[in-house]
Amino acid sequence: MAEIELSALTRQCLSRRINDLDTLNTELTTWQHATTTDQRQIHWQFTTDDARVKLRHPYPKI
Repeated sequence: MAEIELSALTRQCLSRRINDLDTLNTELTTWQHATTTDQRQIHWQFTTDDARVKLRHPYPKI
């Protein structure tokens, strides 16, 4: 999840040159507020049952 958030931050906020620290802090605070307000969720498609089928030996069913 952290990697997904960092990727989104990079694409949406940090994809351009920012000249000073104050501007960077303002941009990051604005992005963080918008992200938190939006309450996005991750919908996982690879379930535990899928993992047990695909990775049968390392993850045996208990």
